Amino acid sequence: MREDSGNDAFITIARLVKVQGRVGEVAAELHTDFPERFEQRRTLYGWAAGSIERRELRLEEFWPHKGGIVFKFEGVDSIEEAETLLGLEIQIPAEERAELEVGSCYVSELLGCSIVEMSNVPRVVGVVVDVNFGAGTAPLLIVKNEGGKEFMIPFVESFTKKLDLKGKRIEMTLPDGLLELDAPLGAGKKDRQVKR
Repeated sequence: MREDSGNDAFITIARLVKVQGRVGEVAAELHTDFPERFEQRRTLYGWAAGSIERRELRLEEFWPHKGGIVFKFEGVDSIEEAETLLGLEIQIPAEERAELEVGSCYVSELLGCSIVEMSNVPRVVGVVVDVNFGAGTAPLLIVKNEGGKEFMIPFVESFTKKLDLKGKRIEMTLPDGLLELDAPLGAGKKDRQVKR
């Protein structure tokens, strides 16, 4: 998991997916590795994709549920009121996101980075457009080139030679044939995941 960006000023930490209970509770999928921080985060913002406005929400209670989380917001006390929140991304201001340990990064920092292959003559492979979790031990960078072709590149320390998040550039040395195969490595060739 990770804290994802909704735009530059706010970070998405959950998405409301269904009504849970009869008094306004809403179940959410988590987009953060730090759910315990809801203890301190009592003011959250609900944002609908494509909208300019955010709805301020005061967190009354929360609890884990089936791999996600359930929220109870102040003033949302019925199934009908909870239904009006479905689909909203729950966000916080970007400056409030958790500090990461050295060598870790957020997915939102990886998006838009150029991947530069350094094995022979340096060449730009493409730009990171997404990060896929769950396909193996390491997240996969989904990289799209100028022609629209997508590559899946494991984000592992052994491939990553230089990570310049401010400059939006990741220099990597990739195994022969990885870009031609356009597939993740088999289990025997995976390396330790870079913390995120």
